[in-house]
Amino acid sequence: MEDPKPLPQLPATRAGKIAAVALMVFLFAGLLCNLRFAATAESLLPQAVTRTGLLDGAVSKALANRMADTPIAADAARVQRALGWLMLGDLGPRVRQGCPGWLFLRDELNVYPDAERHLATRADTVAAVQRELAKQGIALLVAVVPDKSRIEPQHLCSLYRPVSLNARLGDWTARLAAGHVSVLDLGAALRSVAGDAFFRTDTHWTQNGAGAAAQAVAQRIRAMNVPLGSSQPGYRVVEKPAARRPSDLVRLAGLEALPPSWQPSPEIVTSRAYLHEAQTVASADDLFGNADLPNIAVIGTSYSTTSDFVPQLALALGTGVGNFAREGGKFGGSARAYFASPAYAQTPPKLIVWELDERDLESPLEAEDSVVVPGARHVAGKAS
Repeated sequence: MEDPKPLPQLPATRAGKIAAVALMVFLFAGLLCNLRFAATAESLLPQAVTRTGLLDGAVSKALANRMADTPIAADAARVQRALGWLMLGDLGPRVRQGCPGWLFLRDELNVYPDAERHLATRADTVAAVQRELAKQGIALLVAVVPDKSRIEPQHLCSLYRPVSLNARLGDWTARLAAGHVSVLDLGAALRSVAGDAFFRTDTHWTQNGAGAAAQAVAQRIRAMNVPLGSSQPGYRVVEKPAARRPSDLVRLAGLEALPPSWQPSPEIVTSRAYLHEAQTVASADDLFGNADLPNIAVIGTSYSTTSDFVPQLALALGTGVGNFAREGGKFGGSARAYFASPAYAQTPPKLIVWELDERDLESPLEAEDSVVVPGARHVAGKAS
């Protein structure tokens, strides 16, 4: 059998030379940028580099993530996402488009391996937290925010929500109720909202959606007969004119730098501002801040930090509410931070409202999902 003949060598064209030079310039610029970033960054690798991390790829993944922060890599990624949207209507790996103008987070449509075990583990964690809080005379109410795709299914169009997710919320509330944990599914409240309960291009509820949730939580708190205390809500409501609202899903898709007319259809919304008001000092306790401490603390996710959920809850109850929620806190982030904070150790509340979102219940377990409440002796000593 004869050896294959080599392909004929064609002469380089002008366009080919230009492309080759451009590629070399781009690669050289990338090399310089990476070298400069490596020289100025505090550390490119994880703090603890182990043999296991090297073998399972954790170290290389961390290095790749750090190098993706270089300016040229970030700029190239933004250009890629912009071209993908403008030419193909692609929104990246974490955002999906339903009906025209409606965007949804991919995370709430995911079906995870071992989903039932993840949910059961988190339910056990909440039950353990509730038992420890009860020993300290602190009540717990878990408020669950349903998925946007569950509450707004009429806006999914061709976007598919797996049928297996239908039972997720009911399974969660049933497990908590079986563990004697007070739990409130906010689905009924959100479905009662006149208009949209969620923003079209954002993962979060609208101000009216948050208000309906706040009313439902306030009603349940009253039924629990928790002493609300004498602190005042401390908010003055001011109507704001209609304005364009920034979208977290547009930002997550990497399109926020595009001209507004090139982005997914922006939302023009009217809203209310909840402005803090100074309270009148009426006693020595007020002077030292002891009488105005709220008996209710909210922990949870960005749902509690957006759309003025906590101010609306405070006004619905007629008392102050402390907000200890954290954006990006997911299941246990804000709970861990709050229970480790001086605010909890020195001034424990009578009631904790733990707001959770449905999409995190079955996701893979993380280190921050382990939530431990400090012992009663420690808290009592700090509070005395």
